[in-house]
Amino acid sequence: MTGPPSAPGNAPPNAAANPPDTLAGTAADDAPGTAAGTAAGTSPPPAPPAETWELRLYVTGRSPKCVRAIENLQLACEQHLAGRYHIEVVDLLDNPRLAADDQILAVPTLVRKLPPPIRKIVGDLSDTDRLLVGLQLRARKA
Repeated sequence: MTGPPSAPGNAPPNAAANPPDTLAGTAADDAPGTAAGTAAGTSPPPAPPAETWELRLYVTGRSPKCVRAIENLQLACEQHLAGRYHIEVVDLLDNPRLAADDQILAVPTLVRKLPPPIRKIVGDLSDTDRLLVGLQLRARKA
C-alpha cells in the first residue's frame, strides 16, 4: 500500500500546480501456475483481467474527518479490492473547481467512477458495512 497523500509543495518542479493526489492498490504477483504442484510443461489458462476500481475522494484539507475518510477508504480497499483499485484524493481547498465535476455538496465525499454506475458516499467512511454496500461490494442486509 502506498503512503498517505503527499503534502502540497512536495511535488516535483515540473508537476502541475496542485494536482490531485493519487493512491493505487499494489498488484500482487498472483500469476496462476506459480504455486507448487503445477504440472511441468502445462500452462494454466490465462486469468481474466482484473477490473480496476476508480475512486475519487473529495476532502477539504487535513481535517480529522477527512483524514479518517482517507484512512478508512485505504483500509477497505486493501481488504476488499487488493491490487484492483486506484484512489484519487481531491483537496477542494486546492482545487475548488473540481467539485462541480461530480456535483459535490459536502465533504468528505467518495465517488466511485468505475465500474459503472457512478456511486457517491458522504461521510468519513467509518461504517464499513455502509461503505461496502454503497460501493456495491456487499449486498444490502434485509
